[in-house]
Amino acid sequence: MADPNNYPKLHNAAWPGVVGKGGEGGEPVIPLDRLLELTAKAEVDGQKFDGIDLWLADPHLSIDSDKDQVKRMVDHIAGYGLKVGSFVAPIWAGAGGGSAMGSAEERKRFVSQVRKAAAIGEQMRELGIRPTGGIRIDSSTGVGDWDKDPVGNTKIIAETFREAGKAAQDHGEFLVAEGEICWGGMQSWRENVRLLEAVNMPGVVGYQADMAHSMLFTLGYNAEQDRLLPEGYDWQDRSVLDAAYRQVADALRPWTYDFHVAQNDGTVFGSGDHEKTGRHVQVTDPNGKLDVTKHAGYWLRDDQGNLTKKMRHIAWDGCMFPNSVMTAQQTWNDVLGAMIKVRDAHGWRE
Repeated sequence: MADPNNYPKLHNAAWPGVVGKGGEGGEPVIPLDRLLELTAKAEVDGQKFDGIDLWLADPHLSIDSDKDQVKRMVDHIAGYGLKVGSFVAPIWAGAGGGSAMGSAEERKRFVSQVRKAAAIGEQMRELGIRPTGGIRIDSSTGVGDWDKDPVGNTKIIAETFREAGKAAQDHGEFLVAEGEICWGGMQSWRENVRLLEAVNMPGVVGYQADMAHSMLFTLGYNAEQDRLLPEGYDWQDRSVLDAAYRQVADALRPWTYDFHVAQNDGTVFGSGDHEKTGRHVQVTDPNGKLDVTKHAGYWLRDDQGNLTKKMRHIAWDGCMFPNSVMTAQQTWNDVLGAMIKVRDAHGWRE
């Protein structure tokens, strides 16, 4: 039997332990140590996770960490036998940043958060624990506000992203904007392409493709004019989904520098007509609409079916699960098993 593929590296993500947690009446944040432990313990047929992608905010790792604190965290993560990959930069107003189409002060705070994340990234690269990965951003604004002036607001967001891209570049880093239906100027596949073309920093500012969030573009939530699946679509006809999803991937793949394996059931939640967002489901969920192994290939292979090899690591993203699911070892074994199948089908050996 041939050796299994060893690229792309398989990472778990730490932010599902924080997103949607810790608020009033909500479940507590899951400590980074617990997530590191669950990640390190996961194993399927002798294969394990290679690393973890980090949330650069308290209570995991503060964006304001000094070099000594970063070094201690590096040593700590290395103790679990894991590398570090992509970051989430806390660019939102409530986390110290601001809207990418906001006031000059808000946009300055957005760029400042990116600069801090990039400095941490550079230090971790120099310490040898971070061989790959970008810094995740979004527009940090709602679709409703963006809708008031789509052309003008996309232009402002692009200017902010360009400044943030220069800050990242100063530290040898690159940015990946995660398109989701809840972010203004990023709520459709077409708007994401427009935005990235307006930024015009290929190789420095690109797209982070979460399989599940990107699939929701086909349904036209918050962007009916860019809908690709017909009204009342019958999910049994997989060929229609395949064609629509391939159109999304073909448009965004040239800009895609970071990739999340994920699953969803095609539903959304949120408040009002414009503030909807996608719902991840477990990889084993029978209501999952994606063929995870096949549809991952739409992002990891070009339109001719050839491996792009652009993503040196891929991560699992599963936000908003209850802590009982998040802290069960079986959850991460199931996730790892799904990711191994993706790598077996679309990976390579070095």
